[in-house]
Amino acid sequence: MAVQKLYAGAKLRELRGRLSLTQKVFAEKLGVSLPYLNQMENNNRPVSTSVVLGLAQEFGFDVTELQSGDEARLVGDMREALADPVFTGPAPALADLRLVASNAPALARAFLDLHAAYRQTHERLASLDEALGREDARLQPSPWEEVRDFFHYCDNYIDAVDRSAERFAAQRKPDEAVAEAVIRTLAARQVTAVITDADTVRHYDAQTKTLTIARNAHPATQTFQLLLQLALITQEPLLNATLDLARFQSEEARGIAKVGLANYFAGAALMPYGQFLAAAQETRHDLEILGARFSASLEQVAHRLSTLQRPGAKGIPFFFVRVDQAGTITKRHSATTLQFARYGGACPLWNVHQAFELPGQFLRQLAETPDGARYFCLARDVSKSGGAYHQPTRRYAIGLGCEVRHAPALVYADHLDTGSAAAYAPIGISCRICERRNCHQRSVPPLERHLRVDPNRRGVLPYQLD
Repeated sequence: MAVQKLYAGAKLRELRGRLSLTQKVFAEKLGVSLPYLNQMENNNRPVSTSVVLGLAQEFGFDVTELQSGDEARLVGDMREALADPVFTGPAPALADLRLVASNAPALARAFLDLHAAYRQTHERLASLDEALGREDARLQPSPWEEVRDFFHYCDNYIDAVDRSAERFAAQRKPDEAVAEAVIRTLAARQVTAVITDADTVRHYDAQTKTLTIARNAHPATQTFQLLLQLALITQEPLLNATLDLARFQSEEARGIAKVGLANYFAGAALMPYGQFLAAAQETRHDLEILGARFSASLEQVAHRLSTLQRPGAKGIPFFFVRVDQAGTITKRHSATTLQFARYGGACPLWNVHQAFELPGQFLRQLAETPDGARYFCLARDVSKSGGAYHQPTRRYAIGLGCEVRHAPALVYADHLDTGSAAAYAPIGISCRICERRNCHQRSVPPLERHLRVDPNRRGVLPYQLD
């Protein structure tokens, strides 16, 4: 077996520095020439056996330190850091990283510290920009974020698309189901819609003009998917004109937005604005009654309620969110001043997280944000079966809410003491930008606060905030 050569120039330089010796004196004590020592310190030559013995005998140096794992760890850490998308050029070769780790470990550590500081600063600024509502929070937002912000800044209401969907709904024949109207409209364009046992929920073959919808999908989902494809087929000029006005920065964002607009059309056609607004006010926004009346799911109804912002005929400004079991917000729309965390999950004190613990129940909550704004919040789980035994169930919870001044218009707010300050739960946006000092659910300190740590004192938190 070949003996692995030992290169430990950085360790030799470190030891010589601790002893405050020149290269000449250090070489004399080790019994080697000055050029030989210089080559070893620069990893041009391996450390010889005689030098290893000299280090132990002359200086009492623990020679096992020469084979520490620092170099390997530095190389691994640098490779991980260089995987950050901020580095757009080709990654350095592994041999180069090993050379830096062995010859210039201090430089490698400085690079790692600099990258860590960059990531922390980037996260801090992004969180603060979100809290302050700056439009230039990110110079290059991801396509998903760009589309999300587009709908957010439109108050989640797209007038031209909404009115077009309402006109389509008005053309339905008396007692004709929405799905039947869609199939009839598609047939007029030589598009055949069929229900199949395929795993894909919806698929449209433009060559054969065949639209297939999964049989095991929920009826409300089937109808919604029919409407979505109808929008893509019959409303393309309108969708493209809307996308042109939005001026998205990438084709990816434009593609995501087009699907979003088609989804918007589907919801608006299923629940036409005028009819739905009147029904919502009549039923005091009872989601179950509205769902039965418009053959829609609870999530579809809640989402539609968050879009009722037509000028001159506005409904209650709602926020709507969908959260997965990890607490990640997968959908968010808000016509209110309430903001949601752009990074990470939602506040754990929010009742939307409790919905998973109490399936099938509507959870009510009065909540107050750090700025003093008060909200009525409604939460409910909306688990979605895969439609077959071997298909996974997707578990979500939805949250719907509004400023508390609108609570009397909601059936769910009945008998709540909205005038009592003690009735309001303190919620925030995210721990990193929440200023509450003694929150028992705080996961990380706020970015803008200094910490005081007293080993002899433990309160709600293991630290105090200045």
